[in-house]
Amino acid sequence: MEQENSTGVSSFLLLGISEKPELQPLIFGIFLSMYLITVLGNLLIILAVSSDSHLHTPMYFFLSNLSFVDICFTSTTIPKMLVNIQAQSKAITYEGCIAQLYFSVLFSGLDDFLLTVMAYDRYAAICHPLHYLAIMNPQLCGLLVLVCWSICVLNSTLLSLMVLRLSFCTNLEIPNFFCELKEVVQLACSSTFVINLVLYFMSLFLAGGPLAGILYSYSKIFSSIQRISSAQGKNKAFSTCTSHLSVVSLFYCSAIGVYLSSAGALSSQSSTIASVMYTVVAPMLNPFIYSLRNKDIKEALKAFF
Repeated sequence: MEQENSTGVSSFLLLGISEKPELQPLIFGIFLSMYLITVLGNLLIILAVSSDSHLHTPMYFFLSNLSFVDICFTSTTIPKMLVNIQAQSKAITYEGCIAQLYFSVLFSGLDDFLLTVMAYDRYAAICHPLHYLAIMNPQLCGLLVLVCWSICVLNSTLLSLMVLRLSFCTNLEIPNFFCELKEVVQLACSSTFVINLVLYFMSLFLAGGPLAGILYSYSKIFSSIQRISSAQGKNKAFSTCTSHLSVVSLFYCSAIGVYLSSAGALSSQSSTIASVMYTVVAPMLNPFIYSLRNKDIKEALKAFF
């Protein structure tokens, strides 16, 4: 907050999806619908897992955690966007921007780590089926989630504190619908060498590391599936991974789009579209992917209703 007083910055301007006034009601309706679908869909996953004792397994424990994180992720960005459209305003306070930046980094990191933990769970289930329950015991599952939260909280806290030390001058327009970390850093008129260096290494560690873990897990999984003699056995083993693979593909494709756009390879409009895919579309589609491809979830939802 010290930097805020010295630079006189009290707010930023979120340019949003489009600056055309005639499109604002349409954008409001679309994003409100997407937000409600995201919250309802992920909430139903959590309720289905918690209400059905057959789903009290490591895979669904991690899935319910992912659904909770997705609800929080979208709640960090979309409500402020909807309020601004309704109020015909683009402003977000300095404090609000830092808070939005903190939580968006936190929950995106948690998405990344939880998908990695879920890949490890599938690896243990397919490659070591006889020892699966011993490997993925409740203590380990709880510890893995705790480690995910601890790392992501430390990361988002460090990056937010570094942003607080930056000075901002006259250009306070963020070409997005929320305070995305790299776009906020690009607005600074003080030196950003240190924070960009930290961002580079954090990206390697917190994005590259989990991705390497996912790829390694699935290389072992596919190798094990190939050794299964019956076609029915192969299909059954692979079907347990398709939902997770779909979510991983959606998450990383949109995240790579955000990275490329932030690096200047894409236009600001493309950057916004990539951010929408990453922060809104992916969390909205996750419950559909899991419920449509998963008999256990569908049966649990039927029983719940």
